[in-house]
Amino acid sequence: MIIYFNIPGLGGSDTEHWQTYFEKSSESMIRIEQKDWDSPECEDWINTIEKKLQPYYDKHEIVLIGHSLGCATIAHWAKRFKKTIKGALLVAPSDIENPAYTFPANGFTPMPLEKINFKTVVVYSTDDPWVSVERASYFAKCWGSELRSVGNAGHINVASGYGVWEEGQHILKSI
Repeated sequence: MIIYFNIPGLGGSDTEHWQTYFEKSSESMIRIEQKDWDSPECEDWINTIEKKLQPYYDKHEIVLIGHSLGCATIAHWAKRFKKTIKGALLVAPSDIENPAYTFPANGFTPMPLEKINFKTVVVYSTDDPWVSVERASYFAKCWGSELRSVGNAGHINVASGYGVWEEGQHILKSI
């Protein structure tokens, strides 16, 4: 059985966010709760992922689902722990190196650009204020990810109208 782990970005994902709807859709969807959603430390976030995954015997049945800063967290986790899992869905990866990204997130830069050793799909929007099409494409190329556009979808979050996100569920099934 595949077990899915949600890794939200800054602030977590509220009750109307697509990640929360994903969790409600299946008992095999688990949110990885972080100690501090508003002023995260990269080291804490990646160690939390590693601790949460430890009890699961078959790592090939694990899929991570990241949004925004959660994508950078997954890239850092993959670089550090070099585990092989079934895959990861990386939605709207924030460009944490962009000078406009002024949120209190410590230790996430530079963005890891090493190839990720499991299947990944990067989903981006053509008008995301936190990552340009060029940078999303660059991240996907570096990580060895499949790249998918959802068109003009903002940051693919609640503010952009993404609560229940059926297209995202279909993309997830491709992993």
